[in-house]
Amino acid sequence: MRIGTLYGLGVGPGDPELITVKAFRKLQESPVIAYPKKLRGSKSYAHQIVDMYINPEEKEMLGLVFPMTKDEETLRAEWTKSAKAIYGFLSQGKDVAFVTEGDPMLFSTFIHLMKLMQKMHPDVPIETVAGISSFNGSVNRLGIPLADGDDHVAMIPATENMVEMRRVIETHDAIVFIKVAKVLDDMLNLLEEMDLLDKTHVVTKVTSDEEVIWNVHELRGAELNYLSCMVVRK
Repeated sequence: MRIGTLYGLGVGPGDPELITVKAFRKLQESPVIAYPKKLRGSKSYAHQIVDMYINPEEKEMLGLVFPMTKDEETLRAEWTKSAKAIYGFLSQGKDVAFVTEGDPMLFSTFIHLMKLMQKMHPDVPIETVAGISSFNGSVNRLGIPLADGDDHVAMIPATENMVEMRRVIETHDAIVFIKVAKVLDDMLNLLEEMDLLDKTHVVTKVTSDEEVIWNVHELRGAELNYLSCMVVRK
């Protein structure tokens, strides 16, 4: 029996209309839809994006828990459990479409899943479908050109290393910081020191129904959602 194909589908930053035609087609064709599932049972962000395109009565829905922890033993156990669950369908010849917000090859849950599947079952065919990332969505919603001419652009996770964050800002014309919520105040202080606060923009859950475009001058002390981007355009 043929082994099913594992598809990593990028489903965009939030607006369901930003799913590509190819991702939509793979959703329709795949008999199994795998998606990250929250422990409390509520729909994950990726699941919310594709919800309008899926009839759960016509698909086998496979919710997978990916715990937000740094405990390696817990992570290894849960990731292995997820890979085995997916392979259970693939081994029956069923294609599995794993949905992930943004792009499957850019800071995505799918990357680790793909590597684990390649290690455990190297015979499994794996394909990815590119998706629109949050940084693309953010600059388009803000009306800010990300790059023009010979501009230098960076897209990096914000960290506590403000010396490195300063270096990145100094050496690029435009920077998109992801994972900015945990170091928000430090980043705002740094940008104020560099006289760049007026050229800074922060967006949460861009293009979705829950999108928020923040006033950066009123952001100190705020608790941002994890799905927030900071755009600095010098």
